[in-house]
Amino acid sequence: MRVVATSVMQEIERLVEALAQSVGRRAPRVVQVGARTSVSDRNERNWRGLIGKRFGGRAHFVGIDLAEGPNVDKVLDICASMQTLKGALGEEPFDLAICCHVLEHTRAPLRAARSIENLLRPGGLAYVATPWSQAFHAAPDDYWRFSMRGLGLLFRRLDIVSSFYSGGDVGLDVAYRVERDGAPELEARAGAVEQGLFQIVLDHEDNRDVLSRQATERLPVSRTYLPTLFVNIVGRRQG
Repeated sequence: MRVVATSVMQEIERLVEALAQSVGRRAPRVVQVGARTSVSDRNERNWRGLIGKRFGGRAHFVGIDLAEGPNVDKVLDICASMQTLKGALGEEPFDLAICCHVLEHTRAPLRAARSIENLLRPGGLAYVATPWSQAFHAAPDDYWRFSMRGLGLLFRRLDIVSSFYSGGDVGLDVAYRVERDGAPELEARAGAVEQGLFQIVLDHEDNRDVLSRQATERLPVSRTYLPTLFVNIVGRRQG
């Protein structure tokens, strides 16, 4: 088992190249779940721009969201029935589904996962990013956190071809993969490596010093130094 240093941008470039190889000369169909952009999303990737840059005007890109806004083509709930989803998006399946920082806000993440899988053609790709640790952010509400193996349980119809951890601070593009024999290590034995990333240990004096320097009054159990860490998977729909 080894840790491979990488970056989010490198992983996205690998994903886009894998998409290009899978579609060949055919124009790709791409759906982004939770596509609405806002000022607070300054750290988010412009997926429409990335796909457009790689494939030009050939790509069919559709952004869906619960509410109207920039980058939204269809107001649609990913947890809706497949009849509703395909009625709005059409019967033709997608080559890539992008779902970044959405599952934690859905009331039924398992249903959302089934919908994403069902929207893909056999061999189609899905990129899913969710927080492992992040401050509460109600947009419109905040329900869940996921581990890497938790995502694997949700997306049982995907073969996980890549997985990586990433940081969430502004300007931070650091990421890493845990691999065994060149493949993602998705078993519990990766836990020894993961613990080194997900633990923060401050002694009593350091902890008190951190809290004393906060600008506003805090409850005794509150923390502002919680790291923002994301788990990311790229999966291929089983045929």
